[in-house]
Amino acid sequence: MRVIGYLRVSTQDQDLEKNKADILAFANERRMGPVDWVEEKISGTKDWRKRELGQVVAFLGKGDWLITPEFSRLARSTLQILEILAELKKKSVHVYVLKGAQHVNDSIESKVFLTMMALFAEIERDLISARTKEGLKARKAAGVKLGRPKGSGKSKLDQYRPEIKALIKTGSSLVYIAKRYKVARSTLHNWLKKNKIDRTPQP
Repeated sequence: MRVIGYLRVSTQDQDLEKNKADILAFANERRMGPVDWVEEKISGTKDWRKRELGQVVAFLGKGDWLITPEFSRLARSTLQILEILAELKKKSVHVYVLKGAQHVNDSIESKVFLTMMALFAEIERDLISARTKEGLKARKAAGVKLGRPKGSGKSKLDQYRPEIKALIKTGSSLVYIAKRYKVARSTLHNWLKKNKIDRTPQP
């Protein structure tokens, strides 16, 4: 069993030592053994796959633990946090967040919690969508030519890939996802197949 203490700070004035002490106290109380530390001084808005956290998620396996002071240390976006948790849950990795004593595992409580997070992620997605539409409207009014270049081979779903994967993993139906992103179900099906995205929700 591997135990990772994950610490991320975005500014120099945030103290890692107190967070370390809290994580060690939790691990020692449960006799987990040694804790391996992963420390990053980087903005939580950066894609988690491009941070050291992405490597941590990749090598953790069944029965391992990831302990962090609070959810915002994983990422600033609810959508990114949901995707990280879904990926770790798929691998049967325990995630423990000290703030609020949240233990994300295969329990009913965790499933309820992830469902709530999915709802918050949808709200966040709606807000982002609204801001995007306002921005496009302003650009159009300014005479900027909009639309996808011909022959680009890209799909409008590409930009929502992390969100769609997270929704699938938390049990959202393809009908719901297609309706949400305003595409035909066949379009979504073909896009998932093309991008080799597993359509099986996590139990």
